[in-house]
Amino acid sequence: MTVLPDGLPLADDFPEVTRDQWRHLVEGVLRKTGTSDAVGAEAEEALATALEDGITVHPLYTADDAPEDAGFPGFAPFVRGGRAEGSAVSGWDVRQRHAHPDPAHTNQAILADLENGAGSVWLAVGAAGVPVDALPEALKGVYLDLATVALDAGADFEAAARALLRLYSGREVPPGAALGNLGADPLGLEARTGRDDGLAGQLAAAADLARICDRDHPGVRAFAVDAMPYHEAGAGAAQELGCSLAAAVAYLRTLTAEGLGVEAACAQLEFRYAATADQFLTIAKLRAARRLWARVAQACGAPSEARAQRQHAVTSPVMMTRRDPWVNMLRTTVATLAAGVGGADAVTVLPFDSAIGLPDDSARRIARNTSTILLEESHLARVIDPAGGSWYVEKLTDDVARAAWAWFQEIERAGGMAAALASGLVRDRLAETWARRGRALARRKEPITGVSEFPNLAERSVERDPAPERPGGGLPRVRRDEAYEALRTRSDAHLAAEGGRPRIFLAALGPAAAHTARASFASNLFQAGGIEAVHEPVTVTAETAAEAFTASGARVACLCSSDKLYAEEAAAVAERLKAAGATRVYLAGRPGAQQDEYERAGVDGYVFAGCDAVEVLSSALDTMGVA
Repeated sequence: MTVLPDGLPLADDFPEVTRDQWRHLVEGVLRKTGTSDAVGAEAEEALATALEDGITVHPLYTADDAPEDAGFPGFAPFVRGGRAEGSAVSGWDVRQRHAHPDPAHTNQAILADLENGAGSVWLAVGAAGVPVDALPEALKGVYLDLATVALDAGADFEAAARALLRLYSGREVPPGAALGNLGADPLGLEARTGRDDGLAGQLAAAADLARICDRDHPGVRAFAVDAMPYHEAGAGAAQELGCSLAAAVAYLRTLTAEGLGVEAACAQLEFRYAATADQFLTIAKLRAARRLWARVAQACGAPSEARAQRQHAVTSPVMMTRRDPWVNMLRTTVATLAAGVGGADAVTVLPFDSAIGLPDDSARRIARNTSTILLEESHLARVIDPAGGSWYVEKLTDDVARAAWAWFQEIERAGGMAAALASGLVRDRLAETWARRGRALARRKEPITGVSEFPNLAERSVERDPAPERPGGGLPRVRRDEAYEALRTRSDAHLAAEGGRPRIFLAALGPAAAHTARASFASNLFQAGGIEAVHEPVTVTAETAAEAFTASGARVACLCSSDKLYAEEAAAVAERLKAAGATRVYLAGRPGAQQDEYERAGVDGYVFAGCDAVEVLSSALDTMGVA
């Protein structure tokens, strides 16, 4: 064995381990836990995880799994970044969103952001933000030759864009010094509203803005290819990319038909994607997006240097919760890290209270400082493409790219993005994806901390002013917490009307060692529906169960113990609980061979890992008479 001078052996002297040896260990663990009797490759597959869009994540990756060479940062196919220096020089652009309708309030918030770490502004204008004619007031004191201004004006994009262009002129911003995005996205607007009657005119207006930018303001882009409408409608990562590609191709066709060259047309597009708390999927999505767009631009004849995709990442609104919103800070931190590692050029961190209403100053400050900490204290941007070379990330990037390309081709075969929206193809396919995900959320296979897992019924509610209504009528807006939020709202109404929350009595059998695990599980599950769990006394028997249940003030009960004690005591206790007036009795665990006996004794249902928690909780509230 080779030994270093300080006596430590070299790592490469460890014996080589084969995949078969690893699989053998996996087989043993699966057998021991009762998960599976699979052997060999089947044992490895038993640990695989299915993601959206037909993508599967495997438990182990090797060099054999790595796809073709991803190239170098700043060079085609731009998987590793659109710029050779990545974010190493100045970090990513910290771009905070502003949607308060009061221009004075918005101006104060914008200046606070720009003075304390933000580099650009994402400004909602029109019906969902400040009035168009108040744009100069909202941007008062903003150096338009230093700070990027990205507009989000929906149907008012042309009026807002021309107001910003006039502002550049009025403030004598030198040609070429202005930085921004005019926010034209007619197809995204159609996706939001379901209306296509003005699409041709909107595309013509957007093309005219693009010609102005190309001629007078090379630092300003006319189009925002926004994938957020598809993400917020439940799209998977690959669907989000495929929709954005199809929209961007439609814009390229419009711009080139209006006289712009392919290179100039590509320069007018900025892409916006969601960053979620699924760290690796977000990293892979952003890397795959650049690869795909480089391929489209190449096919359209753009020179190599014009194929790099400009990316704006936004922490996902779908993942933000209204209950226990403080946990959103953790979600957005992970999402921001993923966006930075994935190579996004600009990152917007939504404040933790954005799902409730208009964020307050403290929430805005925390959101802004999320990027600052990752950049200045964690030095996240000092390494270019830190995930590059990881066999897992490279394979996941390739899988996402291939699935997204297939979806993009399907949209193109359907006649393009406008036709796919009008026919319902996009809506139906995204709805299918969300339905599958909804089932996973209902069964808590995709946990939501603070909502479906570890809820806090005693939390103080967070109150915020309502945000302006955003355009609707097209693709739906979904949230991960929506089913549980509906249950908690029912519980809140009961609390307001009756002075207390609906209750369930936990009838724990035997010593703590026998019932603690299932009692904790049941308590956690029922609290996710706003149902308070009463576990007093700690242990009951057939003789004491009825009196304890009556004292609890509950109308339903749940048996909690080990399988062994269930076999001995569950039937008798269930009978006593029903005799005492329990309208429904649950048993924590799977029924097993004694199901018939339990149900004859009065057990009405079972709660266990993987059960449909939403259905159980909704049924329980119905039984309690909670409207």
